Amino acid sequence: MMGRFSAISCLILLSVFTVFAFFAVSDAEGWIGVNYGRVANDLPSAVKVVQLLKTQGINRVKLYDTDPSVLKALANSNIKVTVALPNELLSSVAKKPQFASTWVSKNILPYHPTTQIESIAVGNEVFVDPQNTTLFLVPAMRNLQSSLTKYNLASSIKLSTPIALSALQSSYPPRPARSNQPSDNPGNVDPSNGLRYLNLFDAQIDAVYAALTRLGFDGLRLVVTETGWPSKGDENEIGASPVNAEGYNGNLVKRVLKGSGTPLKPDFGLNVYLFALFNENAKPGPTSERNYGLFYPNEEKVYDVPFTAEAVKGWNGGKAQQAPVKNGGGGGGGGGGVTAAAAGQTWCVADEKMRGERLQEGLDYACGEGGADCRPIQEGATCWNPNTVHAHASYAFNSYYQKKRRAVGSCYFGGAAFVSSGAVSSLLGIEELSLQGVVRVSSSAVLVSKILSL
Repeated sequence: MMGRFSAISCLILLSVFTVFAFFAVSDAEGWIGVNYGRVANDLPSAVKVVQLLKTQGINRVKLYDTDPSVLKALANSNIKVTVALPNELLSSVAKKPQFASTWVSKNILPYHPTTQIESIAVGNEVFVDPQNTTLFLVPAMRNLQSSLTKYNLASSIKLSTPIALSALQSSYPPRPARSNQPSDNPGNVDPSNGLRYLNLFDAQIDAVYAALTRLGFDGLRLVVTETGWPSKGDENEIGASPVNAEGYNGNLVKRVLKGSGTPLKPDFGLNVYLFALFNENAKPGPTSERNYGLFYPNEEKVYDVPFTAEAVKGWNGGKAQQAPVKNGGGGGGGGGGVTAAAAGQTWCVADEKMRGERLQEGLDYACGEGGADCRPIQEGATCWNPNTVHAHASYAFNSYYQKKRRAVGSCYFGGAAFVSSGAVSSLLGIEELSLQGVVRVSSSAVLVSKILSL
């Protein structure tokens, strides 16, 4: 997942999801799957992993390649599989139909249908790929489609491509709620259609649906291919803890397995792959990158998350969310120590009721004389979107506050900010989030339209 985790102000936007925007699904009810990454040197064998998936009631898995040992282990398991063709092969597949045919014959034919391969993810987030693979995507998909047809697989295996939310010029920007109680959140109403949103997840899904509708593709259903929360992070990765990860993922599973859709598409069940199955110790980058796993390599749960409707009935995630865990918990083979809310679990948030001028004054101070790290909220950077003074101010205020080690008085900004001690999953999580904004389609929609016209 590219650019996944940063500070609180853009935590949800960057830790959330890539949208498998063009994968047609027939399931009327929602389902939960997992991403099975293997950038690690201590994971159990593929055979053991398949048994773990079956034991947990997980019947869909998304891979990042076509590893033969994994595909063989998944044979006769009744687990539906999405495989991937990586970005580095897009050029060859796009330019050479025979290369595409050979790839299908070597990576799909030997395993399907004994292994239930239901889709191929062609490339990954090409819009933001530094290798500039965007132009190869549509020709590659065409050649793969021809190859699937050649081998009589086109009716059983579908093609798609994971598209990051950055393909939208903007989606519904978050406004952190002061209250930790879902019942106290009235939500926000989209002024364009009168629909009320109580969480960011629904609003982001509908942002993509609205973009597709404006392109003339109103009937397609979405699959969320990556969404998750890290259980551990570096000192500056505020909110990375087992408690917040459990709150986000657990509440998301509850939301999905209710079977209802979004405000804009109430009859379209949500389909989601959680990121990720295991902590992966060989992944580069900050500590959070190696701690998105739902399970440790020894197959123990990092924290308690249900995966089935039956398991949801007995899940008590709300209790865990009341006791935030300090960063550094959740390593090794256990869940880490749970403590009462501490100074390390507070954040400085811009007051949504303040006028823009007051917020801008505080923002200018924080990013200027205050010395806050405001690089992520510069145009084109990871936290530029949502491009609102409230979102940017929240980022800058919190950066300043953390830099000052949460000292008394460092979250004032002329009365434009307040300190929150609630868990991040409550402030920005799946159940207690207020939202506002209007969806706009970016110029990337030109490529999206071409993909949809295949």
